[in-house]
Amino acid sequence: MADRLEEYRRKRDATRTPEPVPAERRRRRSGGDRRRFVIQQHHARSLHWDLRLEHDGVLASWAVPRGLPREPGRNHLAVHTEDHPMEYLDFAGEIPAGEYGGGQMIIHDRGTYHCEKWQEREVVVDLRGDRTAGRYVLFATGGRDGRDWMVRRTDPAPPGWTSMPDLVAPMHTTSATRLPNDPANWGYELSWDGVRAVAYVSGGRLRLLSATGEDITGEYSWLRPMAETLAPTEAVLDGVLVRIDRAGRVRPARGGRGTTDAQYLLVDLLWLEGSTSTDLPYRQRRELLEALALTGPHWQTPPWFPGSGAEARHTAREQGLPGVIAKRLDSVYEPGRRSRAWRRIEAS
Repeated sequence: MADRLEEYRRKRDATRTPEPVPAERRRRRSGGDRRRFVIQQHHARSLHWDLRLEHDGVLASWAVPRGLPREPGRNHLAVHTEDHPMEYLDFAGEIPAGEYGGGQMIIHDRGTYHCEKWQEREVVVDLRGDRTAGRYVLFATGGRDGRDWMVRRTDPAPPGWTSMPDLVAPMHTTSATRLPNDPANWGYELSWDGVRAVAYVSGGRLRLLSATGEDITGEYSWLRPMAETLAPTEAVLDGVLVRIDRAGRVRPARGGRGTTDAQYLLVDLLWLEGSTSTDLPYRQRRELLEALALTGPHWQTPPWFPGSGAEARHTAREQGLPGVIAKRLDSVYEPGRRSRAWRRIEAS
């Protein structure tokens, strides 16, 4: 009988990688109707997820660049890779640079699955894991010696799931000459002189749209690592692109040159993990945004000041910023509208 792990062994040096490399053929029986699976998040040359299904004594494997789709009607690329040993069900660690698949690998999910169909060019499974549950079909599409496959979810999305919107037009402020008379009902943010942009993050990939809906992802390539850091979380975020020089002066970040002082300042959360948040009050959206703990080399969630307009205005003056933005704590996000619920007040 052919050695199912021959290609796996050929690509790996057991003295250089922490991965399990069985020394000889060992045929194992699969676990009956309920077989095991694992999904590993693999930070290699490019981020992807590895789906591995227990089958015929080994782990049949697919590399899925955007992860498994969470709703029906979406096909994701799935590259059929070499079979892996059963020991890989528990593998997590750092594969050394220069070795095949070099990079960090963590276990994203694992569980059992029911196999409905297993043919050479089509596999239908019902996954039941800690984070993943659903019926999926994997099917070959030809090319590259049978490596190119797709994966699609075929059962309904989880209850209450809404698709990530293609476009959310930013909400805008109105001008005001003074702080609100009822400060306890408002939250306050610093006003940034920058480029307004909405970030769509899915499968570790970023799509960045300007306030007018123009795709500007390529102009701000330095922000792409934020999406990989956030993975596997999917979200739509509102923010401002700025540059902060050594003297602390803030100016708009235009184009992709000179990234050392570039920052994306996150100020609102519009959609998260299948749930729209535009209809939630501002206070709750800020709490959800801060819970994501988005801080990195070129992105951060700046502080806000609930009920403290005078403090926010003083901070704006100290930092040489244009002013503050007052937002009603109970205000919903009104895409594309200019609302009195958001007010821009000059610092002076």
